[in-house]
Amino acid sequence: MAMRTRQSERRRQVLTRERIVETAVELLDRAGEGALTVRALTGRLATGPGAIYWHIGNMDELLEAATDAVVAGAMATRPTQPADPAKGGPQDEIRAVALGLFDAVTEHPWLAAQLAVQLTRNPWGPVTLRVFESIGRPVRTLGVPQGDWFTTTSTLVHYILGATTQTSQITGGSEVDRADFLNTASRAWQDLDPDDYPFIRAVAAQMREHDDREQFLTGIDLVLTGITTLHPPTRGG
Repeated sequence: MAMRTRQSERRRQVLTRERIVETAVELLDRAGEGALTVRALTGRLATGPGAIYWHIGNMDELLEAATDAVVAGAMATRPTQPADPAKGGPQDEIRAVALGLFDAVTEHPWLAAQLAVQLTRNPWGPVTLRVFESIGRPVRTLGVPQGDWFTTTSTLVHYILGATTQTSQITGGSEVDRADFLNTASRAWQDLDPDDYPFIRAVAAQMREHDDREQFLTGIDLVLTGITTLHPPTRGG
């Protein structure tokens, strides 16, 4: 009787692509890409490999789906920045998209590598399309000429991708690891020859004390300043 009850419960828990992707994200968050195996999925979902492959063609497709699910969630819950009279409209939208992706990578350390894979190897896939569309739409309303839309959007996406990847590699998902790394690097910089490396010694303490998220947003602002300088908005536009 107990066995029949458990089987009935499993039948009621209908296996769907969404459940498989959600479970994949949980496994990736727990132990990285190496933890995402068919065996782990079948164990968590109490099903067989055939049922997994019926919904998901292969592991590459599952990684793409997991990445897209996290990115879509980040886009749906974009953080808001304090109002600034000097900023607004499409620039704030770009900042929100960028910070949403930054925070998603911080929360899901495996995501940075997968974003790089999707954007470079699968430009027609859902992840690339979602990211480019989310940045490209506000770029279009910044007054950038249509002939420069792709280059301008690519510049922003490349900065976002590169900065988030670098930050995720430094932190390793742990504030303790980040602090130890930066303290070690800062001491090494401060011990350099002052005649050969005057600048690096001068900023050693700043490197140790900087806030990753604030630094990331400063980079976004620098890119946006360059865009609006090259393509100033027209009067009445």
